[in-house]
Amino acid sequence: MIATTKQFLALAFCAASTITLLPPTCYAQPSSQATAAAPGAVSRRIGAVKAINGTAITLTPDSGPDVNVMVQPTTRVVRIAPGEKDLKNATPIQLQDVQVGDRILVGGKLSDDNLSLVASSLVVMKRSDLQARDQQNLQDWQKRGVDGLARAVDAAAGTVTLSVRGKSTIIHTSSATVIRRYPPDSVKFEDAKPSTLQEIHPGDQVRARGDRSADGGDLTAEEIVSGTFRNFAGTINSVDASSSTLSVHDLLSKKNVLVKITSDSQLRKLPLEMAQMMAKRLKGSGGVPGSASNSTSTLNEQNAPTGGAPGGPGGSGAGARSGGAPDLQRLISRAPAVSLTDLHKGDAVVILSTEGTASGAGTAITLVSGVEPILQAAPNAGQAMMLAPWSLGAPSADPGGP
Repeated sequence: MIATTKQFLALAFCAASTITLLPPTCYAQPSSQATAAAPGAVSRRIGAVKAINGTAITLTPDSGPDVNVMVQPTTRVVRIAPGEKDLKNATPIQLQDVQVGDRILVGGKLSDDNLSLVASSLVVMKRSDLQARDQQNLQDWQKRGVDGLARAVDAAAGTVTLSVRGKSTIIHTSSATVIRRYPPDSVKFEDAKPSTLQEIHPGDQVRARGDRSADGGDLTAEEIVSGTFRNFAGTINSVDASSSTLSVHDLLSKKNVLVKITSDSQLRKLPLEMAQMMAKRLKGSGGVPGSASNSTSTLNEQNAPTGGAPGGPGGSGAGARSGGAPDLQRLISRAPAVSLTDLHKGDAVVILSTEGTASGAGTAITLVSGVEPILQAAPNAGQAMMLAPWSLGAPSADPGGP
């Protein structure tokens, strides 16, 4: 049972976590549903509680159809905290303590059609516990994390040099450092796969978490995540709702770019006052240097978390850090959401998209419209609005986190 619980803890936390901080076991453990059990055999199912009706639980597993779980008087029901590696600290609870949204591992016998299961054991991770852990992890990333553009990678020395707020930060790795990377066309942070330092290239967006030196010039990394993304400003040529794609004229390359929109793409529109404020701040803070390579790093560096309090409630004001630089990621996350049908030919947009596949079409991670004042005030500012993918899946209370 201990081995089963270890596997469950890794899998359950991976699937339930809403931010980036996932343990290495998330990627090392096989899925419990990779191989279907024979009817009548002892089996396990992992997923979220969809509904509870008396002693019957409707479980939505991480893959496959819903399963009807029948809890018996002899069923052992225990609660464990996220991060536990075995059952020694598990707490017995009652069925009535289980709630919709909780993560559970059910052990028992499947029916012949594999759609119902008589439970012999029920291991529960409370949704509230996972949310609390997520918030703690988010805060730790903000306090001990740093992100920027990779300038150089030295695999032999185990280091990555990042451009962060106009300065170089050297990220040091060890055999214990967890390194992950976005697949070429993924828009979900939890899709990041195990990777190596060799896969990080200059120009990639990189985020690391660990202990920083007193001067901030070095960080000993516990975790690193990286990816290659396109970040560009342009005007919409056409909108094809049937294929959920946009044709956008890239203002920098002067080429047309095809961008796919999915249900995971975040589409926002800046209110006029917000766009005007960003344009003023970008222009005033030097976020519009002459070269594209410099401009793409400027706002990304402004987005990098520091040891100070983030903007918003309890911080230095909504959308601003203590140094006065606009936290664009936070501001954008608070802008109204829009849909594909709200976008029209001629609209100015800033887009963060995936690298794309052989077809050449990248998938939009974040698209921001309403940026006309920014581009009119300073054409290079659109390229300077470096959008970061780290917010994907972050708790709604703080979408600007990792």
